[in-house]
Amino acid sequence: MEAALTSLRTMTQAAIALIPSIGLALFSFVLFWFVSRWAARGVTALVRRTNRPANVGFVLSRLTQWALLALGLFVSLIIVVPSLDAAALFGALGIGGVAIGFAFKDIFQNLMAGLLILITRPFVIGDQIVTGDHEGTIEDIQVRATLMRTYDNRLVVIPNSELYTNRVIVNTARDKRRASVDVGIGYGDDVALAKRAALDALDRLPSIERDPAPSAVVTGLGDFSVNLQVRFWVGPPTRGDVVAAKDEAFIAIKDDLVRAGVDLPFPTYQLLFPSQAERSVGAMETLKEGSSD
Repeated sequence: MEAALTSLRTMTQAAIALIPSIGLALFSFVLFWFVSRWAARGVTALVRRTNRPANVGFVLSRLTQWALLALGLFVSLIIVVPSLDAAALFGALGIGGVAIGFAFKDIFQNLMAGLLILITRPFVIGDQIVTGDHEGTIEDIQVRATLMRTYDNRLVVIPNSELYTNRVIVNTARDKRRASVDVGIGYGDDVALAKRAALDALDRLPSIERDPAPSAVVTGLGDFSVNLQVRFWVGPPTRGDVVAAKDEAFIAIKDDLVRAGVDLPFPTYQLLFPSQAERSVGAMETLKEGSSD
């Protein structure tokens, strides 16, 4: 009993001796907490002045606040336990950090990719992009993933590491986008007349940009038609605007070509029954013999 009382008395005296250190440690941690809050607000204000997205300020302010709180906790531990070896503590933190890094490699990879996307801004919320098999509108850029709404109203959650390391087509990165429609005309038609009629049709459409001017080029000689490609620019370059402009262009070009007397041919097939095929082959052979004579 005497040994137990002695031990309890020693622990009590040690706890009483630590009260000033504990109070100073708590004061130090509270001070760091206030400093971290002030620093987080400063980072948010600084990011706002640089016209960066709000998500960038939120993420950077949180990282700054956590870093200062971790430093405050370390300082408080040193005050309470002066014999604490800082080198050993940092070594343990380093080993633990490596282990955590391997365990959460994908999460940290997406986190860093999200930060880089928010800072470099290859695309922003509201842009329409194409990545892999998905195309749609960016609804939100989070730290771990980016949310995309497809044109048929499905939500796609894409890890940020995929967006940062793979190819991404940003359809709305510029204020204009080129579109085209393909038209086939007959071999006996005047190509220059068909081009002029197609361009005149586009000139009446308000959704078509005048600068750069529309153009029409021959892209090939098909089995039954001369293929024309009519090119024009649309602004703004969203998917809905491009689809609507192409719809108007198809209708206007078709009406003007018919009005100008330009033929719009379609595939024609000839079916021969066996007896008709034999007569056809015989006629071809007779033609060949006549040409050889």
